[in-house]
Amino acid sequence: MSQDTRSKLDSVPFRITHPELIPTQRYYDEAFFKLEQEKLWPHVWQMACRLEEIPEVGDYVVYEILDRSVIVVRSKEGVKAFHNACRHRGVKLVHGPGTCGEAGFVCPFHGWRFNTEGDCTFVFGKQIFSPELLEKTEIDLAPVRIDFWAGCAFINFDDAAPGLRECLGPVAERMEARNADMLRMEWWYGTVLPTNWKLALEAFQEGYHVMQTHPQLHERTYKAGRQYGPDAEGVMPNEDMASRDVVNLTADFLGRLSTGMAGMVHHTEVAVLEKLRDMDVPEDPDMANMMFYGAAYSAVTEDAKARGVPIFDLMQVAQSQEFHAVEYMFPHFFLLPMMGAMSSYRIRPLTAETCFFEIWSLVIPPEGEAMDTPTEPTILPYDSQDFPEIPRQDYSNLPIQQTGLHNLEFMRLGKGGNGLPGEGMISNYQRLIDGYLAGLESESLAKASQTVNSGFDATVLDIGF
Repeated sequence: MSQDTRSKLDSVPFRITHPELIPTQRYYDEAFFKLEQEKLWPHVWQMACRLEEIPEVGDYVVYEILDRSVIVVRSKEGVKAFHNACRHRGVKLVHGPGTCGEAGFVCPFHGWRFNTEGDCTFVFGKQIFSPELLEKTEIDLAPVRIDFWAGCAFINFDDAAPGLRECLGPVAERMEARNADMLRMEWWYGTVLPTNWKLALEAFQEGYHVMQTHPQLHERTYKAGRQYGPDAEGVMPNEDMASRDVVNLTADFLGRLSTGMAGMVHHTEVAVLEKLRDMDVPEDPDMANMMFYGAAYSAVTEDAKARGVPIFDLMQVAQSQEFHAVEYMFPHFFLLPMMGAMSSYRIRPLTAETCFFEIWSLVIPPEGEAMDTPTEPTILPYDSQDFPEIPRQDYSNLPIQQTGLHNLEFMRLGKGGNGLPGEGMISNYQRLIDGYLAGLESESLAKASQTVNSGFDATVLDIGF
């Protein structure tokens, strides 16, 4: 690390100086939150919408992040993004999803109009303005940088930032191998959590919490706990199982994932898996578990193709791509693959101690089959019993963690390593935030982002600074 880089990092308040200790003020200090607003969010790629939200020309959505508002609209020339502000006196043009009529976007204050390409098409009483104030570049909607990946539109307020693909890194290939661009929404929920946005992220960046928070999954996980070493022996509920019991346990686990999170294992996939319970398996339980997953990948692929789903070959992808049950894309987006479907999360800060959390259930539909795509999330209280089981359990921890860490100086992390999983993803992305707050060079930040997007249960990694 150069002296200049070290000096810049040292200027960051509550900087992470030990990668396994996270200062808790980062989760509630107002000045730190303000610094994120000024130094982080204006310079990162953010998932602004799923493209199926705007299927027809004229369809638009509004993406908001703190004090910024962006219109993402499908125009005749493609999907574009603009600052959601009339170029006359700044009034927001739209406040939610909709479809433009022939008039386009009409300012409710003075009636200025803009088409879906962002062109200003009408100014009432032009003669009262000095001509230089009505130059095209001065009155057309201000564009926002936009790019596309995994069936989503991403925006970045920084025109000089590295490209989306450069910031994603290898995770892009992993998700493309799973036809992520073909996924479509089955449902979409949203809630306001009384939690800092980073705490909400971190609940889904490690599997260490599964034993206590999600016992219904832990007790159905073959050899659960062994990955954490000898000290976990006391919580291993299924040691020395017969091979037939292992098959049933694994089928039960995947079924409970489906009811608990929907997108992680689709109900059509569960129906296929249920038929495999009586498959012939060897006496060795480890081999039986491996054979079940192999048969599951083949059977789910064949069933999907028979239903006209443009599915990828699950077995081929399992053999050629590194698998993580949770994939994180810095700073605020998740995809959770298991079979062919996925769950997805997006988290946005509201205040220093609140955030907006969204969940999608995503599936690859049969070709030519119309889906009843939601246009807005169903908003629920964070403690609503209408949430699926898994996020409901996670949400129960977050508010009490937010209040509890006010009484703590540091959170401490398990670094992982030597074949053991860890809580390193938390350290990795938090140190990347420090890089943005320090104003490090964008190329270094992009390279670090590729490392941070390393998947679930990562160890503490060298991100380059």
